[in-house]
Amino acid sequence: MAGKKEMDALLSRFVETGPAGCGCIVTKDGERIYENYFGYEDVEAKKPIDADTIYRQYSMTKVIICTAAMKLFEEGKFLLNDPIYEYFPEWKNINKVVYQPNGNFVIKPLENPILVKHVFNMAMGIGYGGNDETHRVMAEVRKGLRDKYGKYYTLRQDIEAMSAVPVAFEPGSHWLYGFGHELVAGLIEVCSGKKVSEYLQENIFDPLDMKSTAYRLRGDMANHLVVPYHRNEDGTLTRAEAMMEENIQPDAVYEAGGAGIISTVPDYSKFVSTLANRGIMPNGEQLISRQTQDLMRDNMLTDTQLKEFRNFYLDGYGYGLGVRTLMGRAIAHSNGTPGAYGWTGALGTYTEISPEENFSITYMHQAVPNMEEYHHLRVRAVAWSMVK
Repeated sequence: MAGKKEMDALLSRFVETGPAGCGCIVTKDGERIYENYFGYEDVEAKKPIDADTIYRQYSMTKVIICTAAMKLFEEGKFLLNDPIYEYFPEWKNINKVVYQPNGNFVIKPLENPILVKHVFNMAMGIGYGGNDETHRVMAEVRKGLRDKYGKYYTLRQDIEAMSAVPVAFEPGSHWLYGFGHELVAGLIEVCSGKKVSEYLQENIFDPLDMKSTAYRLRGDMANHLVVPYHRNEDGTLTRAEAMMEENIQPDAVYEAGGAGIISTVPDYSKFVSTLANRGIMPNGEQLISRQTQDLMRDNMLTDTQLKEFRNFYLDGYGYGLGVRTLMGRAIAHSNGTPGAYGWTGALGTYTEISPEENFSITYMHQAVPNMEEYHHLRVRAVAWSMVK
């Protein structure tokens, strides 16, 4: 297979100069045309990366969450142009921050409601952090939640509390990566009547036999959880801190839409290779329809939002319902097929899916910083060279 030798060589170089270990699966027409693992999940214990290694998915959780939510869309449980207050009444009278030329600000009511589509495509106005008034209030709200409930408050408690935060702009006018997908996860709970984890288990993980994918560590998962490392200037590796570790503990209760799932390379590949197969699972049943998947990967950003979204790593991509989507090869400097879509996780997980080619890439490492621009774009280039 063209590209297999090149991918082996690339990933071998990665673990010599970058992450301590990594794994990758590439599929075509439902078959694994490449699978290999390099380096260590625990350097000190000399424990190698393998197919059982568990990775924190962080924002690659979003692809699963948005797919799960769109299954409910297919059942008529919500519409994308519904106001979110129809599902979360406390979000009806939301305020926004309006900055003045002198740097001062005033708080005013929104002119238009936040719609369901705005929480999917990150246009609802609350990001992951910053020094502006929106995120100052957000930090206060989260502190209040911890003071009231301790470290283990629920998704629904978080959503209710966050309705007190004034958003950064009128819904749909800008793009700001952040809180939207917690509301998508909440939408799953409201529309299904089940916890997010229960809905995912019944509708995605069990049907796809994803036995090593969950929100929390169970069984012997902790023995396979990869250690994140930082590569020092002298080439040595130092153990690094992983974010939100409390949320993957067995007694945790928070089930986020934007992060939180843990999984293996083979498990996640089962999910994305099904999407690449136009939503048809190996058993012949449909996980999600071709038409709904096409809706998810349509670019939904305006020219203004695209400028806010794109950077070197995201050149040539637009953004749909929780996923980036390749709009053009030349701008993206990619040898992939337009329409390919996916996302990335904070410590180095990466996926790209092409229903046109029935092709998927699943790559994972855990490094601080994740150096995604260097690693993922090279994996992308080599993996796409395998398509005949």
